[in-house]
Amino acid sequence: MTQFSVHEAKTNLSKLIAEAIEGGDVVIARGSVPVVRLVPVAPAVRRRFGALRGQISIDASFDDPLPADEMDGWNS
Repeated sequence: MTQFSVHEAKTNLSKLIAEAIEGGDVVIARGSVPVVRLVPVAPAVRRRFGALRGQISIDASFDDPLPADEMDGWNS
């Protein structure tokens, strides 16, 4: 864990960002008290329509009405 003061972090922000992206543990402290950890953001995963085609199946009874005892639980 590498710890930096707020002043050092302001001065070397680009270097600290690069270190965090490479997997380094960067902590920013106020005085000697650690307050913030700098971590990289995970890239957003783009969803693809139909990606699970053929991997999911729905039972033929999916749209059948629920039994009366289960319906009572929903209507109360």
